Amino acid sequence: MKSTAHIRKTFLNYFEKNDHKIVHSSPLVPINDPTLMFVNAGMVPFKNYFEGKEEPDFLKATSSQKCVRAGGKHNDLDNVGHTTRHLTFFEMLGNFSFGDYFKEEAIKLAWDLLVNEFEIPSNRLLLTVFKEDTEAEEIWKKVSGFSDNKIIKISTDDNFWSMGDEGPCGPCSEIFFDHGDSVDGGPPGSKNEDGDRFVEIWNLVFMQYLQLSNKNREYLPKPSIDTGMGLERISTVLQGKTSNFDTDLFITIINHIEEIIKINKTDENIASFRVIADHLRSIAFLISDGVLPSNEGRGYVLRRIMRRAMRHAYLLNIKEPVLYSLIKKIVTLMSDAYPELSRAEKLIEVTVFEEEERFISTLSKGIKIFNDESKSLNPGDVFSGSTAFKLYDTYGFPLDLTEDLIRDKNLKLDKDSFDSEMRKQKEEAKKSWLGSGDSKTDEIWFEVANECEATEFLGYQNNKSAAEISRIIYENKISNKIKHGDEAILVFNQSPFYAESGGQMGDVGIAKNDNFIFRISDTQKKTNNIHAHYGVVEKGSVSVGDTVNLQIESDHRRMIMCNHSATHLLHESLRRVLGDHITQKGSQVSAEKLRFDFSHQKSLDSDEITRIEETINNLIRDDSEVMVEVLTYEKAVESGALALFGEKYSSEVRVLTMGHDSFSKELCGGTHVKSLGEIENFKIISQSSVASGIRRVEAVTGSIALNSLSLIDKINEKERKLEEKKQTKAKEKIISKDILNGKIEEFNKSKFFFDQISGVNAKNLRHLVDECKKDIGTGIVCLISTNEGKSSIAIGVTNDLLDDYDAVELVKIGSEIMGGKGGGGRKDMALAGAKDISKSDHVFEQLIKKLKENI
Repeated sequence: MKSTAHIRKTFLNYFEKNDHKIVHSSPLVPINDPTLMFVNAGMVPFKNYFEGKEEPDFLKATSSQKCVRAGGKHNDLDNVGHTTRHLTFFEMLGNFSFGDYFKEEAIKLAWDLLVNEFEIPSNRLLLTVFKEDTEAEEIWKKVSGFSDNKIIKISTDDNFWSMGDEGPCGPCSEIFFDHGDSVDGGPPGSKNEDGDRFVEIWNLVFMQYLQLSNKNREYLPKPSIDTGMGLERISTVLQGKTSNFDTDLFITIINHIEEIIKINKTDENIASFRVIADHLRSIAFLISDGVLPSNEGRGYVLRRIMRRAMRHAYLLNIKEPVLYSLIKKIVTLMSDAYPELSRAEKLIEVTVFEEEERFISTLSKGIKIFNDESKSLNPGDVFSGSTAFKLYDTYGFPLDLTEDLIRDKNLKLDKDSFDSEMRKQKEEAKKSWLGSGDSKTDEIWFEVANECEATEFLGYQNNKSAAEISRIIYENKISNKIKHGDEAILVFNQSPFYAESGGQMGDVGIAKNDNFIFRISDTQKKTNNIHAHYGVVEKGSVSVGDTVNLQIESDHRRMIMCNHSATHLLHESLRRVLGDHITQKGSQVSAEKLRFDFSHQKSLDSDEITRIEETINNLIRDDSEVMVEVLTYEKAVESGALALFGEKYSSEVRVLTMGHDSFSKELCGGTHVKSLGEIENFKIISQSSVASGIRRVEAVTGSIALNSLSLIDKINEKERKLEEKKQTKAKEKIISKDILNGKIEEFNKSKFFFDQISGVNAKNLRHLVDECKKDIGTGIVCLISTNEGKSSIAIGVTNDLLDDYDAVELVKIGSEIMGGKGGGGRKDMALAGAKDISKSDHVFEQLIKKLKENI
């Protein structure tokens, strides 16, 4: 039996033998396409090539592309486990021609691979073509020898593909496999076509037209080919199965699940095994490509996938974290083809474990809420759809579990109300993720990239150089000339100016000749490695083709280099002090300071900060040389160099090694110091939470770090005096109000701070809550105040508790007790009115009771 791995390799090798370049899979997070939640087809990474916006380095390519369909327009999540074909994660095999070969060769290659390489009997194949595409029909007849009854003409859009309302489009031809009459279903185009007997295994798209805005089409000057074959589907066929879940890869995963949880699969529970097996792959690959669970956008979809898998583990009577222990099997099975899994293994395991712990708490919390809401209902009564949605959306409580509980009590669900709430949520989710991909590159830069060569970067060795002006962008249009006072963007054939990328800010400096001075305030990287130099003309005028002298601001560059090299040392120090699960989630390196975001669940304590600072400063004092190598991506990773998850790298990469015994080794295209002593000093100046599971550290180097030590002492003293002054004023202001002393009560390893004060208006009440949140670290703050006859209640939730608590929900509880109405804000801060503040003690009791229910 041909294994899935063997089938993938055979496909890629076949097209490589036929002069196609094997292109490694792009990350699941789309690059330069904000309209997609995730990459969901093999052609997505090549979209700009098909649209003519970029010129590829090759005319023929083949790939096995990672794909996820679990959010946005393409969403198979709820079908997984209940059908033989649907998956959230799959691999799309494909071959592509960018203006090289067209229909005849595409059809010949497809037929040869299926019949001769994969040895599929031709009588088990069936073909479809677009009704108007007589050319493809005739080619198929010649290549396959099929008669009309084996080539079905389809008149619908199922056999005509387009990128959108405008752009490349064309007819397509689908190849189907016939499982035989023992399986129910009819051929494509028949009333029984949705059955499983005839399964589509390959789609060949012939891009021959350009769809215009006026609904007309014109022929493309260079027709192209885009094909897609699901690896899991072709494996099902070649292994003689009828379900994806019966192939070698899934059987291995499912058997491993059975072994770990020590529960046998049966006809009754097999759907849960299949859901877990599929979802584990999505979870592992999404995290390895830089997605972490959160409450919005891609992170929200990942959390839904994770919680659906956890829900099915719960159905199998698993009440403890278990999915994290299954990750290693996914890594073992798939890391040969996708080495990024091995690099992210620790992060994936830690992330899954923490989500499982949180969800186990969620389940008990959800069941408690359900019981409270349903205790007054009798058999046959209707359970609120709004409550079911609140359980689903706010607490992550799966609807199917709510439906199970409803059935157990012989209740009915108000599904219309639930669906209405779901529609609203989907619209909000759509707004949330629509712009969350990388921004679309301005159309003008595609034009520049097609007309100009990539900017040759000279800045690794030089701070200045001569250059020729290749293009001028003025008022968002390509221009030939600019003059004094004009703000513009200049593109040069070569430049020592580093263009912002990888978190490093762009260089600043000057471009000039005898008649012209242009002050450069920023440098950005555009399509095709074009460096865009932003600035203003301070003297004279200049035209395209003129030669100028470029000079970067050396001190600015030097400070950036120190901070960038320190960022590498910080990354590795965090890993050594906190653990291998630490991965970079973002960075910004400027001349003033460095900012580093990383995956971690809690704040750094003082001992951890000290250890990190000492480690880095010892390395700086050792003053070892920074080593730079240029290697192939594969060799770099094999050598142990860290690569960022979800980043797309070129075939050759720069590897930076710092410190004795290769303390830090990373892929990086930025500029760095030559030896670590140049950094002089390192000091962490702040830390904060960016989002759930993501921390941020800010630090400074050099003289700024030295100055910060005495500056911090001055600031601390200033803040101490200011605080004393505030407290004195506050006491003077409220001395006659008999203010209660603040109460602190522990809940779920967190703190609840509660106080009633006077003379503070709503605006300042919010500020006080923020200050209290800083003091308690992890917890919830509630303050009640009366000012000029008006009473208010404000509640704040620290960032690390936002997955479990909502300030808006809590403030409404307090406001209602005191006779107030409404209340609003954000999950981390909410405010409401109050009337009867004599009930503040009751507010405290009810809130702490509510918080402890969540334990």
